[in-house]
Amino acid sequence: MKLRTGLLALCFSAASISAYAGTDEGDTKEIAKILNSLYPSTQIDRVRLSAFKGLYEVDMGKNIGYTDREGRYFLFGHVFDMQSREDITQARLDELNVVKFADLPLKDAIKTVHGNGERVLVVFSDPECPYCKGLEKELTKLNNVTIYTFLFPLDGHPAAPMKAKAIWCSPDPQIAWHDFMLNNKQPTNKKDCDNPIERNVQLGHKLGINGTPTMILADGQVKPGIEPIEQIEQWITHKGTN
Repeated sequence: MKLRTGLLALCFSAASISAYAGTDEGDTKEIAKILNSLYPSTQIDRVRLSAFKGLYEVDMGKNIGYTDREGRYFLFGHVFDMQSREDITQARLDELNVVKFADLPLKDAIKTVHGNGERVLVVFSDPECPYCKGLEKELTKLNNVTIYTFLFPLDGHPAAPMKAKAIWCSPDPQIAWHDFMLNNKQPTNKKDCDNPIERNVQLGHKLGINGTPTMILADGQVKPGIEPIEQIEQWITHKGTN
């Protein structure tokens, strides 16, 4: 049996969440053994006490679930502390999804510099993704940043790999990329070349990226989806490091 994540979001009032003071590491290790025996095809990385008694947090790769001590019942979704207005699950997901920026092969990305380029932003983008085109327009308003764009064609866009390769193999990939994304100017290059597109796809999957656009800051924080420039600026200013 392989566990699948669902869409259930859980809200609890402050009174219903009682912090579990126990830190019995042996107990959580025993539960991890139980889960591995019950669900051998599921990646169980870690089990730890959750914010309230009787429920355990289970880290499964880039996903989180919650279970009882017998591993029979599972909850998938976001748990909220309604007193602090904190999304507890999202905070933990942010920790699990941090990318080791130094390991990213930036040579496989299209480099664009705005202003002095002192800030750094990585974007995984698909040339056939309309949201990526929307994000690209927002990024033109971002100053003093170096943007590394990994061409990342999605499985659902059959024409995307060909366009990604044509853009990369153009005389100037940066110009070809922006011409296509901002002005819908098709790349004229018809010749193939040594390109990183397949490596980018494998890299994205390894990082748990399954949609575009996805942005990554120099501190490893990940943000999927399109954002208006004001939110991108706030995010990159408060969380990004160079």
